Amino acid sequence: MINQKARMHTAEHILTAVMRQMFGSLRNLEMHLGEKKSKCDYAVPRGLSDEDIAAIEGAVNEEVMRDDQVVYETLSVETAEKMYDLWKVPAGAETIRIVHIGDFDATPCSGEHVEHTAQVGKFHIKSYQMKDDRTVRIRFSV
Repeated sequence: MINQKARMHTAEHILTAVMRQMFGSLRNLEMHLGEKKSKCDYAVPRGLSDEDIAAIEGAVNEEVMRDDQVVYETLSVETAEKMYDLWKVPAGAETIRIVHIGDFDATPCSGEHVEHTAQVGKFHIKSYQMKDDRTVRIRFSV
């Protein structure tokens, strides 16, 4: 059986990549990954509509169904900082693991992930709210 935490965490990576592609959200501002539901906050250029949320959900599920392989690469921090946002890297780290989801996304991360995106299962946005004019909170499950 696939680890639920790994499924949820991989879904968060895909959601964050979709938010970056669709709305220019560089990363999530706040995140909580739970066993049954999770939430992420993103900076957005405008308020989002129900149609936007349906498009986000569709884009995430499209990537999930591509069944891309999830692989890892280890880079020196010096090399990685030229290519990636290393805002979560602990001080003093010498290497960083990069999580590649096919050619869809590459993100520094030390968490658990599935081996193929189809293992995430169906992604569902349970709710969303605009916390302010430029920040959306998305609650989701897999």
